[in-house]
Amino acid sequence: MKFEDVKKIGIVGGGVMGGGIAQVMAIGGYEVIVRDLTDEVIEATKGAIFDSRWGMKRSVEVGKLSFDDCATAMARVNFTTNLQDLADVDMIIEAVPEKLEIKQQVFQELDEVIKPEAIFASNTSGFVIEEIAANVLESRKQLFAGMHFFNPVPAMKAVEIVSTSQTTQETTETVTQVGAKAGKVTSQVGDKVGTYGFIVNRIFAAAGREAQQLVDDGIATEEEIDKMMIGGRNWPVGFFGQRGGIGQQW
Repeated sequence: MKFEDVKKIGIVGGGVMGGGIAQVMAIGGYEVIVRDLTDEVIEATKGAIFDSRWGMKRSVEVGKLSFDDCATAMARVNFTTNLQDLADVDMIIEAVPEKLEIKQQVFQELDEVIKPEAIFASNTSGFVIEEIAANVLESRKQLFAGMHFFNPVPAMKAVEIVSTSQTTQETTETVTQVGAKAGKVTSQVGDKVGTYGFIVNRIFAAAGREAQQLVDDGIATEEEIDKMMIGGRNWPVGFFGQRGGIGQQW
């Protein structure tokens, strides 16, 4: 699948992450269809896309998106609970809960429905992409990549593009260009069995372990460490002020 052939993108899994991905793809010019299991989740996803703090309407209010562009982008987004409605999409981006078995099952089901030339991408924050793709056909594994967005998706500029040993160069380039068209700064990353995380989360986790060691050794308190990281590195929050603590996956 070449970049110029990608016109319609399916998002599997709504909520804040799936809704955010749908939002930036629609603003980037893609027709988007969001699939989730219930109408209740779909309604929550609509709220995330259209009415939340990071949603399209707010972007108009703060001058980041024109009224006409917002209306056009909103019209590009559709919703469904029926997996069959995704059959003709050119690319799938999965944003279901961060559990390997769920992701594997979702992609296995999608593989039986989606046209064979479509690209599959997972928004995992760290699972090995090759393992997520374990249950799809061998031919699809060449079209399988990671596409790790950060929360909140409309505000965070980065997306990590992850390739396996089987991902074709054309697939990697197509996914990278799709991310760029959605307004993101992209970085191409390799996949490695036995690890969790790509660039950002692995570096943050390593720094977090060092911060915890400083506390354990009695060298500095949590408050002092956060104060220095905020003041010395211009971080919006420190390690210990980050909701969920050092172990938080972004």
